[in-house]
Amino acid sequence: MARKADLRVQRTGTVINATSKRMEERLITALTETCDYIKNKFGVELSYQPDMYLKDVVTHLKELYPDIDFHYFFDRSSMRPDGGVVSLVAKNQKQYPILITEVKNQGTNVIREQEGKPRQAKGNAIERLGKNVIGFRTSLLHETIFPFVCFGDGCDFAPDSSILDRVVTIAMFGKLNEMHLHNKGQFNRGSFFFREKTWTAEEMSAVMKTIAEQSVYYYFSKYGEMAFR
Repeated sequence: MARKADLRVQRTGTVINATSKRMEERLITALTETCDYIKNKFGVELSYQPDMYLKDVVTHLKELYPDIDFHYFFDRSSMRPDGGVVSLVAKNQKQYPILITEVKNQGTNVIREQEGKPRQAKGNAIERLGKNVIGFRTSLLHETIFPFVCFGDGCDFAPDSSILDRVVTIAMFGKLNEMHLHNKGQFNRGSFFFREKTWTAEEMSAVMKTIAEQSVYYYFSKYGEMAFR
């Protein structure tokens, strides 16, 4: 499992601006605390992947659903969530995702207004988020959990912002700021925590630990605890 310094190196080059960089540091702290917590509590092996290649997702889907066609264009195409993918490793080396994390900061209009600049259009970060959510949801259709969580903050997510309804749509019309790990019928929603105020590392860690912990219990129940120990 990558340590904090390793995670920081792996995420080099993905920082767009100072605000995103501060969020990355908080996410790394929360992610490292979560992984340490899971390993200490369960005594299991974890793996960390900064991205997931579409070719691997399609290969897996073809194995699961041999009667359905799947397609992608380029071997290098991947889904790269901000916090990567943390997986539980079984004795047979198969990996089972227990935590997929994204962070989004959006909204510069408050600062722009203070600087006398015109307002900018909202929603860019959320549009990019939607693609990854679709991909990861599809990759986990064979399970009945979706251990995906996104933390978003910034003025675009103020209570009076219509951007919140874009997030709700991505969340399959589930409530924001609540954990939705286990599927409800056909809905594998995921967890979306969005507000104007910055999320702290402690707040993110608390959510991430719960999602990862419950995911481990799910896999223990479905595949047998001894498959991982």
